Amino acid sequence: MFDGFRARFDRIFDEQGGRVDGRAYVAGLRDAVVEARAAVAAMRDGIVATERELAAERRQLDDAERRGRLAAELPDPETVEVAERFAARHRERVGVLERKLAVQRDEVGMAEREVEEMTAQLRQAQQGVGPASAARPVADPGADLESDLLAARAERARHEAAVEAQLAHLKKKLGKDQ
Repeated sequence: MFDGFRARFDRIFDEQGGRVDGRAYVAGLRDAVVEARAAVAAMRDGIVATERELAAERRQLDDAERRGRLAAELPDPETVEVAERFAARHRERVGVLERKLAVQRDEVGMAEREVEEMTAQLRQAQQGVGPASAARPVADPGADLESDLLAARAERARHEAAVEAQLAHLKKKLGKDQ
């Protein structure tokens, strides 16, 4: 979800081979910030959906456990076994959804920090401070910007690797290794 605005942010620099026109930089950065904010809003909507799904799954778990207790009062061991299987499935699903929700919240936190950084960069660029400034020496127009971009990409790659590792761990726990 967040990749679209990241790609937009990267294109700001790649389109001109590292040479960035101040107005184009500000316009591209503004568009990237707008896209990033929309992506964060969509990610928050995903959290709300997961919370609803988790609440529903918890209700189903409560129902399954209650039915299991009622079935234990009956002299039918098969009914008890079926009720326990359903409760175990719902309990496992609740665990998965809780972990999913934690990962989504972490991802939104990372995205919000990136949006804050981009917004700060946009404000600086609009004020003529930073990489898009007209005061930038013409002889080396992309040196500082390029090193900042490389550092930002490296940081982003570390964050993405952490999210991928968490996702792989969840898939492994669910038995869905691909």
